[in-house]
Amino acid sequence: MCDITRKSLLYKTGVEYGDYTINHIEGCFHGCKYPCYAMLLSKRFGRIKTYNDWLKPKIVVNALDLLDKELPKLADKISSVHLCFMSDPFMMNHPEITELSLNIIRKINDFGIRITSLTKGRYPSDLIDYGINKANEYGISLVACNANFVRLYEPNAQKWHLRIKNLEGIHRQGVKTWVSIEPFPTPNIFRQNLDELLNRVAFTKKIVFGRLNYNKNTSLYAEHRQYYNECSIQVAEFCNKYGIDFHIKEGTITLPRVLLKQKLHLKKYA
Repeated sequence: MCDITRKSLLYKTGVEYGDYTINHIEGCFHGCKYPCYAMLLSKRFGRIKTYNDWLKPKIVVNALDLLDKELPKLADKISSVHLCFMSDPFMMNHPEITELSLNIIRKINDFGIRITSLTKGRYPSDLIDYGINKANEYGISLVACNANFVRLYEPNAQKWHLRIKNLEGIHRQGVKTWVSIEPFPTPNIFRQNLDELLNRVAFTKKIVFGRLNYNKNTSLYAEHRQYYNECSIQVAEFCNKYGIDFHIKEGTITLPRVLLKQKLHLKKYA
């Protein structure tokens, strides 16, 4: 694995459900082909040239030193830090990335700041024994419960059912968990039962739902706006029924939010 250095690490994110974030890895072995927004952005800014470049992650070797400098200055401004929007902090077949991610989490937790993380890989089964803050939230990305879909669009990621098993295992230890159902494909790309997916992750405490962007086949589906409106309503109704917090990503719904709230009589709509 190649190493890189950075001049800074912590920054304020523009993602609507995030606060601060860090990206201590460049590239991702999982090689998602939705396409992956992080890969597209890295190509645009010249960090990589090809898909194969993206599959060879580079680790930010001075990440912990940077945090030692930045955390004392920013700690009072930060409510949470997300790992991470531009790669995967618990990447398959890369234990050195998992080790760095755990060290980063401990260091940030030492300043009383909670962590959120998201992976298509695997969390340590004994995560609770790492002395990590119980306010942290650990999530998985899951957009289909189908081996063929995962093989085609998430070729090197953890198998979908093992992601759920891994998350449920740490959930039973008292760790806060969440699920990102994004980017969710339209039926012309992959037809599936959203209720089946939701029921498989009903144990979690939060669900984020979002549409598939950057894929021309999404807009080629004539009813894609109606489809995502209906799916968003389905997610909201499911979460309200089971007391699960939820967030519908911007751009997923084209109905006015006031109308949607009236339609569902929602007690909460994030």
